[in-house]
Amino acid sequence: MTTTLKIDFVSDVSCPWCIIGLKALEQAADRLQGEVALDLHFQPFELNPQMGPAGQDIGEHLQEKYGATPEQSQKNRDAIAARGAALGFTFSMDKRSRIYNTFDAHRLLHWAEEKGVQPALKKALFTAYFTDGQDPSNHEVLVRVAGELGLDVAEARALLASDRYADEVREREQFYLQNGIHSVPAIIVNERHLIQGGQPVEVFEQALRQIAAQG
Repeated sequence: MTTTLKIDFVSDVSCPWCIIGLKALEQAADRLQGEVALDLHFQPFELNPQMGPAGQDIGEHLQEKYGATPEQSQKNRDAIAARGAALGFTFSMDKRSRIYNTFDAHRLLHWAEEKGVQPALKKALFTAYFTDGQDPSNHEVLVRVAGELGLDVAEARALLASDRYADEVREREQFYLQNGIHSVPAIIVNERHLIQGGQPVEVFEQALRQIAAQG
């Protein structure tokens, strides 16, 4: 008998470890096919909520935020690219030179959940940013990605031009911050169990199996 687990996947579309964690989680679920199914909900988290509309150079940002030297940053980028490749995701590091504000992307994802295509939009936004080097704060990029998934382009454009879902997204962000989530990905299973970070497939597989067994 298949056990369905509710997954609240707290993440940001500009977080490389979030797509690594998502790919590993999905591959773990594939290994447990017939035993475990995922009811996946993406919850908003902004790594850089104060980021201005023009974004910031990545090297400058990492140096300011983490004190990372160019050599350390390159080493981290290489490690991320290798993990992504092993999971079937392409990080085109040479195409991604800036960090952007992602609040509007989260508003679009909130809408996409109502339309039943939130997971597809989340993955498409990861690809747009990390593989294609596009700006996830740019409304034309967001509208185009939404349209490619069959969402209504006019409605997407109108939503982004308004403040629709701004309050809902901020409320969800505050909920997770107030519950101790300060780094992502944070994977919350059945609203009780927390798995933190871009863990290997085996770690997710073991955790999902144990949680499912608890009933």
